[in-house]
Amino acid sequence: MQYENEIRMEFLSKSSNEAFARVAVAAFASQLDPTIEEIADIKTAVSEAVTNAIIHGYENKLGYVKVFAGISHNRIDIEISDDGQGIADIELAMQPLYTSKPDMERSGMGFTIMENFMDSLEVTSEGEKGTKIKMSKTINMKTTEC
Repeated sequence: MQYENEIRMEFLSKSSNEAFARVAVAAFASQLDPTIEEIADIKTAVSEAVTNAIIHGYENKLGYVKVFAGISHNRIDIEISDDGQGIADIELAMQPLYTSKPDMERSGMGFTIMENFMDSLEVTSEGEKGTKIKMSKTINMKTTEC
């Protein structure tokens, strides 16, 4: 797809980098003039996806989390990927309240949150090769009356 603007970044799978990713994508999305609610939705979805890559993709190992965001008209497409262990059963992992890490007090709501806060969500994964999360959100363009 041809985008009007796009960003790419890559960072170590350290939990301290999650805030960086969410703020960077939110700042990029701000050129669409989103509402506070729309920007909060994007930040939360990015946070969930990056956290999943760090905690579930790499577990206790270091790797790289890759983030792409592209803007086309009034839509932002976001892709977050890792080269970690992958998801054995995507359908099960996407079930509300399912968590593979109950000992870490994980809520199991990450995919549900992403699905509800964004307009579309697609998850692909392959064992020992990683996971890719693609999501998009259309920003309702504000109209002003003269």
